[in-house]
Amino acid sequence: MQTAYTDAAGRSNPDYLNLGAGDIGGQTLNPGLYKFTSAVVIPTDITIAGGPNDIWIFQVAGTLIMSSGVRVTLSGGAQAKNIFWQTSGAVTLGTTSHFEGIILSQTGINLQTGASINGRLLAQTAVTLQMSTVTNP
Repeated sequence: MQTAYTDAAGRSNPDYLNLGAGDIGGQTLNPGLYKFTSAVVIPTDITIAGGPNDIWIFQVAGTLIMSSGVRVTLSGGAQAKNIFWQTSGAVTLGTTSHFEGIILSQTGINLQTGASINGRLLAQTAVTLQMSTVTNP
């Protein structure tokens, strides 16, 4: 976990810096390195679009909060195993939300009731699941 976290956090020269001022709701996200110097919120559905060999790395200096009922959708052959969400702050996925990718959190990860993820949850402190579903990509 620590090696993967350090590798993702250490990437430089982002393709996107503070996209949407941290509010990425409604966005279609293409492959690349995304850097956020504060929190990231996902209040509405997003799409991660690209090919099966493309890579996405999201560096988040603060928290990552996804609203209830919101979905991350993959298109164009994008694969959850190639999407990395590196966060310094806590991660919260709202009730019945659906997420894609591998979360590497320096603090905790909380999946609220009915939340699901196609990916992995790796935290340096704790992962809390409340009647949630985790599918290994």
